[in-house]
Amino acid sequence: MINLFNIENYNINTSKLDSLVHGSVVTEFENNFKKYVGAKYACSLNSATSIIFLSLLNKNVEVTIPSIMFSGVANAILASGNKIKFNDNTNWVGNSYILHEFNDYKIIDSAQKVERNQFKKECNLKDLMIFSFYPTKPVGGCDGGMVVSNDIEKIKWFKEISCNGMSYIKNSWDSEINSIGYKMYMNSIQAYIANENLKKLNIKKRKLKLIRDIYNEELGYSNNSEYLYRIEVINNREFIEKMKYNKILCGIHYSALHLNSIYSNNNTLDYSKSKIVSKKTVSIPFNEKLTESEINFIIDKVRQYG
Repeated sequence: MINLFNIENYNINTSKLDSLVHGSVVTEFENNFKKYVGAKYACSLNSATSIIFLSLLNKNVEVTIPSIMFSGVANAILASGNKIKFNDNTNWVGNSYILHEFNDYKIIDSAQKVERNQFKKECNLKDLMIFSFYPTKPVGGCDGGMVVSNDIEKIKWFKEISCNGMSYIKNSWDSEINSIGYKMYMNSIQAYIANENLKKLNIKKRKLKLIRDIYNEELGYSNNSEYLYRIEVINNREFIEKMKYNKILCGIHYSALHLNSIYSNNNTLDYSKSKIVSKKTVSIPFNEKLTESEINFIIDKVRQYG
């Protein structure tokens, strides 16, 4: 079977970790990651969705997001006490985008993109940039997320509220509870796996570029994402089944959220682009483990069924 993504296997000797919860490997990963993206401060959490939830907690704002969006983003916005408005933007997939902009800072969702010095290139000092370490993402892990900023007070707040509202003074049993918080911190196993994959990121990027260039030349696209390779077909559901019959796994990123009844009260526009993308756009295998013969086989089947 040719997989859509590559997920690494790791054998972890947990006895080598100084702590399964707040171990030194978590701090090491935070330091390595913030250095890579060019930010001063970082806080790791159990998922990027948790970070979105906390970053918008009780803000009481209307957040505009594309209808073509991962449902977890929409749910986090609503669960944190806000409203949603959809737009018909379908070009953001595989890149970063502004989730919401306040008077003096903005929240950037970069769950599908990781670049060296990215924070320096895309953000102002007080901005928040959110990353995901879901297994299929550019820096895959055992799930997890990271929020980075040059605003130390914002990062201190994330560290406290994501750790049950506790501010550690001496050790894990001698702490002060300053607020009603949540259990959303990253554990050491999540940090270890993501940190190992961060070390391999530049090699992975080079391999993916080679594959992307072949796809672009052979299939006639100009995609630049390092996470997904999306194409347009007549019917994506039928295409996926035909490819699966040939042992090629494909996916859809994403279906239009405004078509779901749970969000129907936000359905006020036509969303013509989103409707088309939901029916015609499909992601084909795009991972650094693909062989030359597999790439050629995928291209042949795309031409046959697309």
